[in-house]
Amino acid sequence: MAQKFKKELTLEELAALPDEAINTSDIPELDENFWANARVVMPKERGKTQITAKFDADMVEWFKRQGRGYQGRMNAVLRSFYEAKRDLKH
Repeated sequence: MAQKFKKELTLEELAALPDEAINTSDIPELDENFWANARVVMPKERGKTQITAKFDADMVEWFKRQGRGYQGRMNAVLRSFYEAKRDLKH
């Protein structure tokens, strides 16, 4: 059972909690409707580094089917994940 906290936790304190101690009851599930209305927010232009990387073929094909700029959209998705996780200590 998740417990109530007297003060807002820092990112470090939250990251140290076991999953079962975090109350997520007020967070709706990400259902098909969420994904149907989701959109990629392209980050501001930054310096780019060219690399060679391997991705699952079906994923790359899906991004390509979205049209021109698929690599930028893939980068935007990765950046979103990075920004959500970069300050966590693990």
